[in-house]
Amino acid sequence: MATEIVVAFIALIGTLGGSLGGILVSSKLSNYRIDQLEKKIEKLNNTLDKIANIEMHLAVLEERVDALENKK
Repeated sequence: MATEIVVAFIALIGTLGGSLGGILVSSKLSNYRIDQLEKKIEKLNNTLDKIANIEMHLAVLEERVDALENKK
């Protein structure tokens, strides 16, 4: 009977170790993917800011062109 208890205890330790190992690996992978997504979002936000600046400058240039056309 003691043999069955030892085998059950070893199986319990193996199960716990495998489960915890899987959880840690999954957590690391999720954190890595979240970090990559945050970097992509930051690049996208920078691009959107640049587009907004370009649109502002374009509006100013359009006003200047209109003013020059009206002078003629």
